[in-house]
Amino acid sequence: MTITTILSESCRRGRGCCAALIELKEPGIIYKNAMVGHNLVCVIFTAGHAQRLSKEIENDQTGKYAHLKGVPKALLPSPQGKRTLDHWWDAINRRQLFSDVFLVTNADKYKYFERWATASDFPVGNIINDGSTTPANSIGALADLELALRTKNLWDYDILIIAGDMVFQDSKFDIAQVVDYFSHKPDGDLAIYYEMEENESTTSRGLVEVCPESNRILKFLEKPSPEETASRNASVVFYTFRSSTIQMLLKYLHEFPSTEQRTFGAFMSWLINVQNVMVYGMKLPTGFQLIGQVGLKDYESWLSYLTSQAEKESKDPIYKRAYARVGLMGNPSDGFNGKTISLSIANFWAEVTIVESPKLRLIPHPLNDPTEFGSMADLHGISTKEGYLGGLRLLQATCKKFYSFCAKRGIALTRRNFTLSYDTNIPRQVGLAGSSAIVTATLKCLIAFFNLSDHDIPRPLQPQFILDVEKDELLINAGLQDRVVQVYEGLVYMDFSKTVMEQQGHGNYSHLGALLPPMFLAYRLNPSDSGQIHSNVSMRWQAGDQEVIAGMQKFATLTDKATEAIQSQDWSALAQLMNENFDLRRQLYNDAVLGEENLRMVTLGRSMGAAVKFPGSGGAVLGMLNDQTKMEEVRHRYQEDGCVVVEVLPKWPDDL
Repeated sequence: MTITTILSESCRRGRGCCAALIELKEPGIIYKNAMVGHNLVCVIFTAGHAQRLSKEIENDQTGKYAHLKGVPKALLPSPQGKRTLDHWWDAINRRQLFSDVFLVTNADKYKYFERWATASDFPVGNIINDGSTTPANSIGALADLELALRTKNLWDYDILIIAGDMVFQDSKFDIAQVVDYFSHKPDGDLAIYYEMEENESTTSRGLVEVCPESNRILKFLEKPSPEETASRNASVVFYTFRSSTIQMLLKYLHEFPSTEQRTFGAFMSWLINVQNVMVYGMKLPTGFQLIGQVGLKDYESWLSYLTSQAEKESKDPIYKRAYARVGLMGNPSDGFNGKTISLSIANFWAEVTIVESPKLRLIPHPLNDPTEFGSMADLHGISTKEGYLGGLRLLQATCKKFYSFCAKRGIALTRRNFTLSYDTNIPRQVGLAGSSAIVTATLKCLIAFFNLSDHDIPRPLQPQFILDVEKDELLINAGLQDRVVQVYEGLVYMDFSKTVMEQQGHGNYSHLGALLPPMFLAYRLNPSDSGQIHSNVSMRWQAGDQEVIAGMQKFATLTDKATEAIQSQDWSALAQLMNENFDLRRQLYNDAVLGEENLRMVTLGRSMGAAVKFPGSGGAVLGMLNDQTKMEEVRHRYQEDGCVVVEVLPKWPDDL
């Protein structure tokens, strides 16, 4: 056989010429060349006998499963008509990721897999027969691995191991993400895990305890009771081992000769708990189902489960909202290690829609992302009023950051495309956190679409993610507090003290109930850019300016007092604190920075007995009247001054 012929055959099998693997000595044995592009081999295990399932299918009196008699569990059909092994082969063969792929089976079912290989363009010479015919004479999964390593000369390769009878819920799984994550963790091995369903027992799986910061697996527990661990992260036979770890296999087989101990679970427990080998965890957003030592009812349950999952992942759109917020108390901007109280309001919101589609598309908003204008005068007028930066960039930046975040945290995303669109009624440039609302709603959509949860992106970390989108990707000057209240919703107390932030990487956040006095919001129709309001206070604070430092400490004190007033429903005290909060802000920032129009709105409300302060960076005011009989007069006076006045409608979280 010539080198040209071998490389052509390699391409035909989907292995790729880049691996430059030359089969010159013996069919099915690979030899590394100096030009090898990657050093990773995949081994699929299908050597289980599934005796209980086979027996129950054979004894089924309904005749419903007569066509499955004798069929290996890895070749059982799924609701989509494909067999379990077909899904894996599709995922493996789609990309040129592996030097080669081998399949280990038993003598009892060898002919089935030989026929499958012929029909599926899998090299028959890469099927390894372990010689077992019953569970009694099986040699164990680890001995099967050793057989593959020895007969195919794979000792110097990194090995990705998959149980071919293991069914994942979503056939749109991209195994390239696993290989990529493994390549970025050169100091360790990789184990895949998933979050168990509520009805799954921990005693049926090997569970892993994973460090949330490093993704290192700290402990591997083989089928523990619920009392032994709080973890619900189930390990599956889906590992990627470095060649150095593969060398330890012989040591393990020598120390543990019995077949019962030659399981991957036992080996992983030994590697992690005893040998202290570095093993990282990677989470799959969709769960796994195992067809192994189970019966016919389990198989039927699996079919039903996959059908229901397919129905869940229909093309129905997902809608998520994030609401505008008003700052009730505390330091006026972020970065001062202060304390704040903010309220999400139902008056204004941003809504993002996500729906599955053949290609990934971001839809411009007809008003906020205009690309067509009636004339140059029309373009000039719209650009002057609305600016140049719509919401489309926020969608794109959030998607980019989401993918990077998941890759870094070891979360494999399903291979699904989608269309994103958005709408918002949050007034521009009045300090109500309109941009972060779009990012927050987009994040909620992506989490739901990819079947993630707060366990994958913990709630306290979500505000930081949103902030990173705006600061790192779009260079928007912003801070945490707006994003916190949009994630948590309701009336939220936030403590950003330096010690708290340094110890846990985020602040302390808590809800302050669901009761507030009536409040109003007034804002200008054409305000100035809110980004100009911060002035040089931040630089002064960083430089150690004592006036600014003392002022920020006073803001924190006012916040704590406001918390007490809210909890005791002392609205007169809260009104006084709101006025004090603004007066301190005015003292630190000065009138020139706050702006004449903004000060006029404050003065107007106070002249009628309302407590008034800025709810954000400028362009709007938040007011509270103890005497509600004056509210109509307040509304008229503000309207006569060119303002829009709305009654504040709190958006309380659903679980309060």
